[in-house]
Amino acid sequence: MNTQNQTPEQRGGHPLRVLLAKIGLVKVGETERKTVTFGDASAVTGGKFWSIISVATLAVLWFVSSVNNWVPPVFWPSPESVWARFVDILSGGYRNFTLLEHIGWSLYRILMGFGLGCLVGIPLGFAMGLSRVMRGVFDPIVEFFRPIPPLAFIPLVIIWSGIGERSKILLLFLAALWIMALAARAGVSSIKLSKIHAAYTLGVSRAQLLFRVILPNALPEIFTGMRVAMGVCWGTVVAAELVAAESGIGFMIMAASKFLDTDIVVMGVIIIGVIGYGIDILMRKLEARLIPWKGKG
Repeated sequence: MNTQNQTPEQRGGHPLRVLLAKIGLVKVGETERKTVTFGDASAVTGGKFWSIISVATLAVLWFVSSVNNWVPPVFWPSPESVWARFVDILSGGYRNFTLLEHIGWSLYRILMGFGLGCLVGIPLGFAMGLSRVMRGVFDPIVEFFRPIPPLAFIPLVIIWSGIGERSKILLLFLAALWIMALAARAGVSSIKLSKIHAAYTLGVSRAQLLFRVILPNALPEIFTGMRVAMGVCWGTVVAAELVAAESGIGFMIMAASKFLDTDIVVMGVIIIGVIGYGIDILMRKLEARLIPWKGKG
């Protein structure tokens, strides 16, 4: 019997999946799916519905807790107060800067520090992955600094670069550098020797081997490292803007916390989370577009 022309009910799918297929949240063909086993990422798709459910659940819990006053507003404000403060700062600004200017300064610092970390870390990782000498020289240094949190460098950064913009960018650079070096090294080390031998058999030069074999195969690990490094930079920007800053989302959060303006603090945390999540989605899209061979051997 041909099962392609059958309805979801005739196929005997799970009732929940049949209902989701009827309202268009999943495709009809997705109601029959193989059993998901641990580590089988290819079978885990179509999670947007559950993402919406999880975010909606958190929003409802926040609203209900504020209505019932489960948590005092000084510790966790209501959604209405956070939204009202967001509208107020969006139109009137905060501490001599508009909200967009605060966001712009934080993005500038993060992108500069992250970009410099990639510019230095990726070639360093490639050198460590391709040369035993370079790996022997730099591996202890990278592994020594990798577990040290970026916040520990704040006193040294102030001594080295003062309290201007350079110190903030340098702190974010240190946050991204070691992650990118390890990601590039892991990408180079994961390349199968059979691919290298096959390339040499075809008569490629060293430059062709680097740019046509090694780099494309290392890009998936590099993009994963970039996503991790970007997340660490967003987590470090609050500390970076502690160093005599007058603008930025982190500055807003720290300045508001001194006066117990919890609604501004929560608003800043939400803005950082939303922008960070948006950048991560953008990087996923770029990864899917630029590295279509990822996961295909």
